[in-house]
Amino acid sequence: MIASHNPGKIREIDALLGPLGVTVVSAGDLGLPEPEETGATFAANAEIKARAAADGSGLPALADDSGLAVAALGGDPGIFSARWAGPDKDFAVAMRRVEDALAGEPDRRAHFVCALALCWPDGPCEIFEGAVHGRLIWPPRGSRGFGYDPMFVPEDHDITFAEMDPAHKHRISHRADAFRKLVDGCFKA
Repeated sequence: MIASHNPGKIREIDALLGPLGVTVVSAGDLGLPEPEETGATFAANAEIKARAAADGSGLPALADDSGLAVAALGGDPGIFSARWAGPDKDFAVAMRRVEDALAGEPDRRAHFVCALALCWPDGPCEIFEGAVHGRLIWPPRGSRGFGYDPMFVPEDHDITFAEMDPAHKHRISHRADAFRKLVDGCFKA
């Protein structure tokens, strides 16, 4: 099961797991509550979510905790990336907040981080981390993707994640990097 209530993450994870023949159900589909993310790292928060979903469902659970880390902001918004979007999870607000915090700062380097936690009910958890580096642009561009995608241009590209064909994003994203590690660690002999 995917330990998430975020439709964008569920779509991306489902697309990445599909070729492996894995059928997914989400925590939201099963009516499981979202646990409080009290960890100090992406990995810790992913494990909190996966553990709660595995224990609550009795199924192996995969959780993703990911976010944007901006160099000039000391790594913020980091693990608070979703919280910067406010209670309504409005990422237009979050992107504006990042841009306002940069206030003309010339250093636009940023990277997305993804930590995947795979937990078994009453069993261990494994953590897989990935990243993609790039830069931020303003104003945001594109209508694909979700979250901070409209303001993030990955290295060696001139378009944002939100302008990119989703299949291409799935090959180069922070989530794809973490998934390659998960597949190598769990699905290959």
